[in-house]
Amino acid sequence: MSKLFEDLKTPLDHFYHWEKSTPDKVFLRQPFGNDWFTLTYQEAGVQARKMRNALFGLGLERGDHIGIMSKNCYHWILADLAIMMGGFVSVPYYSSLHKNPLNEVIIKSEIKAIFLGKLDHWGDRDKGIPDNLTVIKFPPYKGNAKIERGIEWDELIESNDVSGEDFSPNIKDLWTILFTSGTTGSPKGVMHTYENTGLVINVEKHSDFIGINKMKDNNFFSFLPLNHVAERIAVEVNCLGLGGTISFAESIDTFAKNLQETQPNIIFAVPRIWTKFYQGVLSKISQKKLDVLLKIPIVKNVIKQKLLTAMGLKNAEIILTGAAITPIHLKEWYKKLGVHLIEVYGMTEVCGGIVAAPDVNTPMDSVGQALPFCEIKIDPETKEVLMKAPFVMKGYFKEAEKTKEILRDGWIYSGDRGELDDNGYVKIIGRVKDSFKTAKGKYVVPNPMEEVLASNEFIEQICITGHGIPQPIALVNLSEQTSKLDKDDLNANLASGLESLNKNLAAFEKISTIIITKESWTEKTGLLTPTMKIRRGAIYDCYCSKLLKWHEDQRQVIWE
Repeated sequence: MSKLFEDLKTPLDHFYHWEKSTPDKVFLRQPFGNDWFTLTYQEAGVQARKMRNALFGLGLERGDHIGIMSKNCYHWILADLAIMMGGFVSVPYYSSLHKNPLNEVIIKSEIKAIFLGKLDHWGDRDKGIPDNLTVIKFPPYKGNAKIERGIEWDELIESNDVSGEDFSPNIKDLWTILFTSGTTGSPKGVMHTYENTGLVINVEKHSDFIGINKMKDNNFFSFLPLNHVAERIAVEVNCLGLGGTISFAESIDTFAKNLQETQPNIIFAVPRIWTKFYQGVLSKISQKKLDVLLKIPIVKNVIKQKLLTAMGLKNAEIILTGAAITPIHLKEWYKKLGVHLIEVYGMTEVCGGIVAAPDVNTPMDSVGQALPFCEIKIDPETKEVLMKAPFVMKGYFKEAEKTKEILRDGWIYSGDRGELDDNGYVKIIGRVKDSFKTAKGKYVVPNPMEEVLASNEFIEQICITGHGIPQPIALVNLSEQTSKLDKDDLNANLASGLESLNKNLAAFEKISTIIITKESWTEKTGLLTPTMKIRRGAIYDCYCSKLLKWHEDQRQVIWE
């Protein structure tokens, strides 16, 4: 453990090092149509220092909290560097927040200023931002909302210089406050110190557990929200630690193109993204034909390379998946292409991942083993997964009681139900609170059943619910390729999968009906989190009035 605490450096210390030793290396790449705008380490340092001085000029003082609300872009990273250089505390928010939840986190986090950037819409968000709050807006990005208030970024850059000594935060200083997504109630501000970032980097440095330090090149691709702990650590912090390059996606529409043009060495994505890639391939070639081609020695390597290039994975050495549990069928499908999806399991409160599966022989139903210097145990009564790590949060910002609920005797109570085998492999069964009681008084754990049904390529998203009705019901969003199928054939396919699943379930668990919903579940509809996890409570509220009627219907598959 002592090695872990040796030579701890902040992300800013690493930036200063690369700025000095590799000033002309490209640090940030931002796409604008067919063109890529780039900034070197030296150029990024100049802009960050000018913005640091601008913040001081606006009356901010070291220790003040500063918000960032924007989709990922190069200005996001520059703003974060400026915040660190000034000794401020960053408080990034989800770019999708509407007026009321935005106001809630602004008030909770006690920020003195906020950076506003790439946003899909502006609307009435201005009403959620206090009148006395200093607002700095990024230069406009084509196709994004026009922000109606604030000081122009470029104006501040032009009117400030780089004067002043470089500041290095104390390793014990507060680095950031990361708000949870609010899937289980009001969002909480998780406090992490610079020490935690240094420890995360040193775990890999002293153990080479995942192999980030051994990559041939350090090209990163950033598209998941940078305010989420996984993207912040996996992309921003690791890039700064390694002196790498971060490329961004311009929009959802150009995502595939931007990724293909980048071909990163390391990529982190959530299961829904991996599902989209998988379904995209199968929309062009059937699984049966693909299986045949992958068995032909001369052809299989050509097919693999073609598919990996199209998915932007041609040069990928480390391919991470997380934020939600990755279904077994997805891992198996990618394995056929020679891709090992390294599952990472953790939470905001432990500064990202605490369990990972870099070993290709990791059991498919496991999320891996505890990282070096970390511990996992299972509560014998509740089966809840408990975590201990050197980089656990300092606590929830100004919420001492909620901190005590989750952090007890150095252990984080995850809220996940799981198992731990003799070899230290962790299996996550589902959230403790995801279980629901049917009218028969029996508790149903939906997650394992959802994984079985989700292996059907025609199902994109699924939520099994049934609180208060006799049997569970499966609510389903169909994948895009079903538009080409005959409705009767699709119904038969889904019914067959349901019957196969029910054979292995206890009587009270058997799913009575599959409901194909009209509405797609998205973040905009409030049924997905920003990291594309389903909001069970919101989905139940949306359909609860219809559940009993659907259950009483004699059909196995019903179209809403």
